[in-house]
Amino acid sequence: MQRQPAVAGQFYPGSEHALRDDLARMIPEGASPQTVKGIISPHAGYVYSGAIAGRVFSQVTIPAAVLIIGPNHHGSGAAAALYPDGEWLTPLGPVPINSRLNSLLLQHTPYLQSDSVAHQLEHSLEVQLPFIQYLRSDVSISALCLGHGDYAPLRDIGQGIAAAIREYGEDVLIVASSDMTHYETAEAAHLKDQQALDRVVALDGKGLLEVCLQKRITMCGVTPATVMIEAALQLGATQAELVQYGTSGDVTGDNRQVVGYAAVMVW
Repeated sequence: MQRQPAVAGQFYPGSEHALRDDLARMIPEGASPQTVKGIISPHAGYVYSGAIAGRVFSQVTIPAAVLIIGPNHHGSGAAAALYPDGEWLTPLGPVPINSRLNSLLLQHTPYLQSDSVAHQLEHSLEVQLPFIQYLRSDVSISALCLGHGDYAPLRDIGQGIAAAIREYGEDVLIVASSDMTHYETAEAAHLKDQQALDRVVALDGKGLLEVCLQKRITMCGVTPATVMIEAALQLGATQAELVQYGTSGDVTGDNRQVVGYAAVMVW
């Protein structure tokens, strides 16, 4: 099964040449990449959030296997949908699904179902892939699309992912795809997002869910971020760092209704 690009030519360039040019501009040179357990990376159109995503990807080592976790914006398919074996296609070429990691994820992780429907139109995972391909051409991936959830099942999913990665026996980078506050003033977005990011940097998945609910913080990838934090903790993570924060207003100059974007490393 080959997953076709859903947003090439919209969220990012549809041609290989133009996409490579964009990635070269967005990914800073000269960084000293470090091995990390997971990252949070934004998933808006590259013109808005690509430089922030490029910054975090430039600072981490991309291993041969990457697990991308994104939110389900469309509500279709399974609630915890792991893309089946096959490959994902981008303008940079095909990327194979890691069938061994997939099998271990299904074995160890509650709630997961093998399902392609949730992924057909979902952009949040797709926009991460060109960054990963550009930096590691021989990469393979697993792709997990998550709906909303309470803390207990998300904790269980994170713990299951960690168990699968331990049995896999090689480094796996967990990429949690998320934007931050949506369609508020830049000032309000900064204030709200700081509260959410404080919980992320504290590696407090439960607190992240709670503050987003209590303060009505429209962080669309709060579920993937929580799962990534829980998995990283199980894998021995002790630190997190906010790499960069910005909003769409930084690009457009219009701060009346913005979307926030954050890049975080966890190790």
